[in-house]
Amino acid sequence: MAKIPRVLIVEDDEIIANLITLMLETKGYAVAGKTGSGEEAIRKAAELDPDLILMDINLNGQMDGVTAALYIFKLFHYPIIFLTAICDDNLIERAKNAQPYGYILKPFSDRDLTSNVKIALYNHDIKKKYLDNYPIGTPQKIMDLLDVIIMTDTKGRIIFFNPYAGHFLDLPDNQILMTHWREVMMFINDQTDEQLEDPIPEVVKQQLVVTYEFNAAVVNRAGKRRKASITARPVKDDNNNLLGIFLYIREKTPQQIKMANLK
Repeated sequence: MAKIPRVLIVEDDEIIANLITLMLETKGYAVAGKTGSGEEAIRKAAELDPDLILMDINLNGQMDGVTAALYIFKLFHYPIIFLTAICDDNLIERAKNAQPYGYILKPFSDRDLTSNVKIALYNHDIKKKYLDNYPIGTPQKIMDLLDVIIMTDTKGRIIFFNPYAGHFLDLPDNQILMTHWREVMMFINDQTDEQLEDPIPEVVKQQLVVTYEFNAAVVNRAGKRRKASITARPVKDDNNNLLGIFLYIREKTPQQIKMANLK
């Protein structure tokens, strides 16, 4: 039996989202999930692993659909179709950078929607074999990994984090997402307790990897301290422009800590 394509709907108008759901399900597609937030859509995409994303451009919240789509496609390679009631040259120019597979103007019919979905799925099936490797790992690996994976924008605001990061930070999602990383944790020298320099500005300026490997620890907002190795590196788009910063935090095992103390 052929796999039923699963679609993530990112639309902040509940009536429209429900109408899209009805249109898709009538034509044999499955709805993987729905959200009305651009920032939440990035994590939902990795969590739900949809075959396609329908993305409204104008969304409530701190991130519009174009920005969310740019991150989603670059990080996870999910095909995206934009939905919008506005059509102007500036918007289309911005939308092009997210490499969408379609652009549907509201109001639209079920034929408009499903024909665009069918073509997008077909084109992506051909294109995906030529896409570059995932810049921070496959969605499944990231979501299952027992290390902290965080992606920030160039200002240091957290736009994506894996489930283990939420456990590590011991905070609800809404207190992590779109918050500056220094509001949820600190990097310190484990020997002197001095706060380590924020690596984000250096990565942005030099576009090079910054690593804190020795005598480094992470302290979350609750004050829990863990010895860790910390890596911050740039993530770029297809035009070599800086897209964001990838933070990878790996807790050190007792054996690693013991070996480090012997050196």
